Amino acid sequence: MTRVVAMDPGRSKSGLLLADTATSTVLQGMVIPSAEVLDQLRVWMADAQGDTAQIAELVIGDGTSSMIWQQQLPASLPIRVVDETGTTLRARERYWQLWPARGWKRLLPKGLRIPSGDLDAIAALVILEDYLDRPLQWPGPDPLRTGLSR
Repeated sequence: MTRVVAMDPGRSKSGLLLADTATSTVLQGMVIPSAEVLDQLRVWMADAQGDTAQIAELVIGDGTSSMIWQQQLPASLPIRVVDETGTTLRARERYWQLWPARGWKRLLPKGLRIPSGDLDAIAALVILEDYLDRPLQWPGPDPLRTGLSR
């Protein structure tokens, strides 16, 4: 298992994503207060499940707060910086690809469909997909409906 973390950095909140690149699968995705990011990274690096897999690298968007984050991240973690231009709009589109609209929302034009939550974790997914140059699967439930976007 090759695990990679992707991050859509922000000042007040950040999108984090843990993926297995060997299977092209998202393991976890969340939007958390930026003050909790380093703690969550430590949890993922410690791997509480006893698995010996390590995080191979962290892929981070090059947004306005990216440099601040790069200085705070663990030195043992290889960091790759990716252009995040347009990821917010692409995250909305990617969200609807992963979890298609249901009910009356299907009738709305795509441009008017707005997910009901923060898309920072999906933006982190888009950043990682850009870096890997391939799409990933997100087999779990919609993170905006399960409260993983907090």
